[in-house]
Order: sequence, then structure tokens, then C-alpha cells
Amino acid sequence: MADSSFDIVSKIDRQEVDNALNQTVKEIGHRFDFKGTGAGISWSGQNNIEIKANSEERANAALDVFKEKVVKRGLSLKILDAGEPKLSGKEYRMLVSLKEGIDQENAKKISKLIRDEGPKGIKAQIQGEELRVSSKKKDDLQDVISLLKGKDLDIALQYVNYR
Repeated sequence: MADSSFDIVSKIDRQEVDNALNQTVKEIGHRFDFKGTGAGISWSGQNNIEIKANSEERANAALDVFKEKVVKRGLSLKILDAGEPKLSGKEYRMLVSLKEGIDQENAKKISKLIRDEGPKGIKAQIQGEELRVSSKKKDDLQDVISLLKGKDLDIALQYVNYR
């Protein structure tokens, strides 16, 4: 009998992030507390978002609005890595990086967690920026997914290619 398996990945749905960004732009443009503050949010390259405002508080408020929109779009806040607002000329700029992929350190931590706390007979292999988990029993795979969902890991995980 062939092993059943699934992949653990950490991917970002760019379209949903873009939708959240556009909703944030609209809300910042309409809200009274952002009038005259020069607050704005936009893409800065492929994996970064830049927030600009005339005060540190307004930059943080714009970040809060963006986080709210990200959650409403069904994304995890763990994909965001926000820096501190830095004074640049007359305005504050904040860079928010998007985290994607499972790095080697986290992959090793997850596979050790599966080995230590998961059901016996489970194999976890690191394949680049994802993990392949396999077992003879599908129920064991469900247990691994439940185990990982119950743990507070510092990356957003998705479970794909379940077969």
C-alpha cells in the first residue's frame, strides 16, 4: 500500500494582500483622522509595503488599518514583518516585509516537533522551502495537521497536496 502524504508550505496569496492594500488606501483616504496627515500605503518592490505619514502615530494607525484588512481577507498576520517608523525628511516611513517560505531553521523545528509529538511511523522530509509529511495511515496525517495547528509557530502554514 502506498504512503499517504501532504506538503506543509508557507505561501502568500498576493492577490488577497493586494486587495487588503487597496482597501486600506481607500479607508485612509476617507477617514477623518487621516485628513491632512499625508498618510499613504503602497507596494515597495515585490515583497515589501511602504507606509508614509507625517507622524509616528499616524504611520502605526495606518499599519493597524492594514492589519485589520489582512485579517478580514482571511490571511494570517504572521506573514507581516513590520519595521519601526523612521523619520525621512519631514515624514515617517515604515517598511512592512512579507514573509513567505519555510526557512531551514523553521523546517527543522517543525520536523523535530512532528517526530517528537506526532504519531509513530510519520516521516517528515525537508524539500527546499516546504516539508513533505508521509505515513501509511491517513488518520496519522490528520493528527499531525491538528498538532501543528495547535502549536504557536512564528510562520503561517498551509497544508496542500493531501493524498
